[in-house]
Amino acid sequence: MHEAMERIEAVLNEKVRPALRAHGGEIQVDHLEEGVLYVKLLGQCAGCPSADLTNETLVEAELVKALPEAVHKVVVVQTVSDELWEQAKRLLRDHHL
Repeated sequence: MHEAMERIEAVLNEKVRPALRAHGGEIQVDHLEEGVLYVKLLGQCAGCPSADLTNETLVEAELVKALPEAVHKVVVVQTVSDELWEQAKRLLRDHHL
């Protein structure tokens, strides 16, 4: 499992993260379970309306192509990042709505 995670991170670093970072986003691996990789989209990608499309056309496509023996599907775990919570708190605190 450790080797598979290293290979997954290598594919993410080479093929996925540069594209996400160009849009102010990031990706974090949550866990791998029976060929299903669970990931979190962070930064500007968190909660983006195009997140599902990004996952299917970029993240899942690259990982399944590079590691078909380890990854069969990629699922985005929907969470609100700590960064986004802090940004929301600042907006509320600083703008006295």
